[in-house]
Amino acid sequence: MAKPKILAFAGSTRKGSFNQRLLQVAVEQLRQQEVEVTLVDLAEYDMPLLNQDDEAAHGLPPNAIRLQDLLLEHDGLLLACPEYNSSITPLLKNTIDWISRPHGERASTVGFRGKPVALVAASGGALGGLRGLRHVREILGNIGMIVLPGQLALSKAHEAFTPEGALADAGQTKALDGVLKPLADYLRR
Repeated sequence: MAKPKILAFAGSTRKGSFNQRLLQVAVEQLRQQEVEVTLVDLAEYDMPLLNQDDEAAHGLPPNAIRLQDLLLEHDGLLLACPEYNSSITPLLKNTIDWISRPHGERASTVGFRGKPVALVAASGGALGGLRGLRHVREILGNIGMIVLPGQLALSKAHEAFTPEGALADAGQTKALDGVLKPLADYLRR
């Protein structure tokens, strides 16, 4: 049986992003579970704000097509979801919007439908990005993804990592595994 393939990215391109750091830890944990993970940095996939007039005139941006292709090649998705003003980041929303658009023979949302997704978030605040995760769940559920029930909202993220980049608290590492293992298990079934 082939290894499950997961596409992973964070909704932040900020240097030192807590969500990028959490995603790195998650990717390593998934790879230890014999899962193939493709880690994408959205900074390498710049796209304009979705504008249907522009789309009608020029089609999808090349980077949206590249991300669509990647999504179609993978069995599942892992997202690290920063929270801006209690909601989803503009970068993450715009990315989802563009790669859920129809392209050529591809129907809209084709890369998302029926695929499992696991969600994590990290924030310096006490709720760890929890309020934004609710919105991400709604969006992904509405475009046909199977949003797994477990999630991790890592609070006080500025204190959560060791200098080497691991999670400092063994309980948080276990909680992260509680999000990732069901994703890997789901894909193996």
